[in-house]
Amino acid sequence: MAEEVEIKLSLPESARRAFLRHPLLRQAERLPTRRLLNVYFDTPDLTLHRHGIALRTRRQGRRWLQTVKCAGTAAGGLAIRPEWEQPYLGRFDFAAIDAPGVRALLGRHGLRAHLEPVFETTFSRRCWRLRPARGVSVLLMLDRGTITAGEAQEAVCEIELELERGSVDALFDLALGLAAALPLRPDILSKAERGYRLRTGAPLRPVKAAPSLLRPAQDPAQAFRGIATACLAQLQLNALGANETDAEFIHQMRVALRRLRSALRSFRPALPEGFEQAVLPPLRALARTLGQARDWDVLAEEIVAPACQAFAGDARLAALLAVVERARQPARATVRQALALPEHAVSLLDFSARLHRDAAPAGESLAAFAGRRLDRLRKKALALAAAAQLSDPASLHVLRIGVKRLRYAIEFFAPLYRAGAVERALKTLTALQDALGALNDLSRAGPLLRQCAGDDAALREAVALIGGWHGPRHAVLGRLTLQGMRRLRKLKPFWKD
Repeated sequence: MAEEVEIKLSLPESARRAFLRHPLLRQAERLPTRRLLNVYFDTPDLTLHRHGIALRTRRQGRRWLQTVKCAGTAAGGLAIRPEWEQPYLGRFDFAAIDAPGVRALLGRHGLRAHLEPVFETTFSRRCWRLRPARGVSVLLMLDRGTITAGEAQEAVCEIELELERGSVDALFDLALGLAAALPLRPDILSKAERGYRLRTGAPLRPVKAAPSLLRPAQDPAQAFRGIATACLAQLQLNALGANETDAEFIHQMRVALRRLRSALRSFRPALPEGFEQAVLPPLRALARTLGQARDWDVLAEEIVAPACQAFAGDARLAALLAVVERARQPARATVRQALALPEHAVSLLDFSARLHRDAAPAGESLAAFAGRRLDRLRKKALALAAAAQLSDPASLHVLRIGVKRLRYAIEFFAPLYRAGAVERALKTLTALQDALGALNDLSRAGPLLRQCAGDDAALREAVALIGGWHGPRHAVLGRLTLQGMRRLRKLKPFWKD
């Protein structure tokens, strides 16, 4: 089995000439340009795709190659995937695949007979070889062409940096150099994943956080790398939907950033010196931008719209909702602009580069580290709960942050503990966080509604009507918060069992 290690960067067609003039290419060995035809195969019900396997044949000149790839890790532009490549002689041959699970699936009785073409990629590949240091070799490729699935077609214009030999640091150094001068974006979807999306016609959907894949044998630094990579992937996958009307994409981007920042805090003692200080500023800036857009989304969909439905036909409420919707659009546009900035691409690449540098192993086991960090977060949450007052929104806000950090840390370290104990703790913390979050939304809605109403008497009446309508809900949320704080105080530190 070989391992493909590459960084994939999307390149706007308008920037192609600028890329070809980049000084880096003058230092490179020019390789022949190739026209590549790739045919991807699967069963009619896409069995391989469901199992994270891509099977393709590639015509390269007069030769055909068979390639099998599996889902690996992809985030921040870097993708690491296992692959098996061999000549294709007119029939599939899976005998050389040395991963038992993959070989068993591909060798399943009847599967081979049902394999059929599902989509194609056709592109021109311009290729250069770079040797930035002794013992390092990197292929730099510009791919331009199309992905075709039936009548559907999608353009491809992307740069790939593939590691032939040496350290992954070399890939990031080259990618950061390119991203500093060109409008590149780290890609998280492979051509195969884009082809399957085109084949199925599946719409983009918001992506929630994946369960923790932490393993007890890992050291804290390795555990952080896996968790942070998953957070980056969630951020990038939801960024694909930034142009969609569904507000959940922005919400899940915020969740990814909150989890990432919580992971930085939880694993702080295991991080290299200066790591957190280097990566936090762009994360905070993006979080502020997303937070402003999310405030308007919540105001429109969860505060004003339900009141409009309750008082159907009230012209004052309809007019207020229209003002809120108009104010919402610039905040959405600001998110799209932030994601398109070169600085965003550089920050993703920089975070991923720092994440994949070797760190010195910690002096304690992951279990000991996790227990110590969970103890600290639990004590902090209890102290915040003791100081919180329903009449003081600021105290409830900081309590929500403390509860959220404890919840995320338990989710991160969940594989180390009994599932039942973890589930009970998360149920308590999630309920309290939800109640506190809803109270926070109501608290933040007031200033925004008054801003929208201005001096318009009818709109100010609508604001008062909304406040009165949400009054009973506010009271219920207050009772749920008090109940949640009592349960928090009873939450046992199961990580000590």
